[in-house]
Amino acid sequence: MTMTRPHRFRTAADLRVAVRDLARVHRLPLDVRARLVVSVTAVAGAAFAAGHAVRLGTTVRRASGARPGLLAVLCRPLGGEAAPLSAELPLPAEVAEDGSAVWRVPLPPADAVGDTGPEAAGPEAEGSEVEALELELLHAAARAQALAADHGRLTHELAETNSGVLALYVQLEERDERLRRAHGQTLRELEDALRPPPIAIEGLEVAVHYAPAGTDAPTGGDLYDWFALPDGSVHITVVDALGHGVTSTRSALNVTHAVRTLALEGHRLESIIGRTDEILLPFDRELMATVQLARLMPGTGELTLANGSHQPALLIRAGGGHSYLEAKGRGIGFPMAGSDEVLRERIRPGDLLVLYTDGLTESRKNPLEGERRLVRAATRHAGLPIARVPGAVAADMHTVILHPDDTLALAVRVSPRAGGGRVTAPGPR
Repeated sequence: MTMTRPHRFRTAADLRVAVRDLARVHRLPLDVRARLVVSVTAVAGAAFAAGHAVRLGTTVRRASGARPGLLAVLCRPLGGEAAPLSAELPLPAEVAEDGSAVWRVPLPPADAVGDTGPEAAGPEAEGSEVEALELELLHAAARAQALAADHGRLTHELAETNSGVLALYVQLEERDERLRRAHGQTLRELEDALRPPPIAIEGLEVAVHYAPAGTDAPTGGDLYDWFALPDGSVHITVVDALGHGVTSTRSALNVTHAVRTLALEGHRLESIIGRTDEILLPFDRELMATVQLARLMPGTGELTLANGSHQPALLIRAGGGHSYLEAKGRGIGFPMAGSDEVLRERIRPGDLLVLYTDGLTESRKNPLEGERRLVRAATRHAGLPIARVPGAVAADMHTVILHPDDTLALAVRVSPRAGGGRVTAPGPR
């Protein structure tokens, strides 16, 4: 390690000359020299302005071989407290214990080959401080030009990258759109497979509305089934299985399939719910579902209902008035499952029968208030074409939803010109 005796300086011009000579002796690159000159002079400026001197010294630590050493430049303002170092110095410095500003500058390797260009000029090329300053400015300009060229190149590369990223986003959006369309088509096909379309019965109008609790689970446990029996009557099943999503859909399907099989085998309506529980319980002990069964003879309007813990059907009379048709019973998976009774009613031409799940009436806090609102909504829309009735009723009921749930609304109306109840085109399964 080599140390030099500090020298005193009273003017900025003398200090700049000394720093430049120091940089030349140690072969510092021109850009480092220029930043060191500006930084040292800036630190000493406050002392010079107050009429004080500064001391400038160096410490050199040489490394062996081609490894770079270290030059420490120390500048101590005299005659008062040193001004705080600015964070914006071209060459950052640190403060020593004695108040000196210290710049630690790596030295070039001992066997380094000199650069070509302005910084290669030796002392003879700088006859005065003005020429030295011009050389430093020339280097700064060349460095700025190089940085500008690099900036332009990076800007161009960034623009190309952004263009590529934008094209990738467009491709991903197009792919997502194709996936959304395919997903929507799959869901529509799945719903078509799960929910049979309305059957065409002479003298009878039927329609249905279904909405899942959320778009992330487009299927749920609210299902229905309707079909014609050999005696000309129409059988309707409404099921609400516990839970949401595909698992509850499977449970509801099991119930509707079991009920259809038992109905087509000729079992009495009041026995079907209990028998369905006996069939399904050994295979799925977690299954719980409410069930409502309706049997309607179009020619006579004779309606028979069986119920297992399900919401009562609503009957809106064409001439005014309404009634909830409630039969006692317990659902699938409940203790002593089955319908305790069957309820019989006659539907006249123009009357509207509404079968539904609890998602229609229990979207708010009070289910009884929901039943009153359902009466008003069904009465308001009873005269619409049957295909529009369930959706219009559901829209009225769901103006405010506090408790989202799968919703099923099924409307049945005896045509004012009922003609005997002949099945003209059973809906496909």
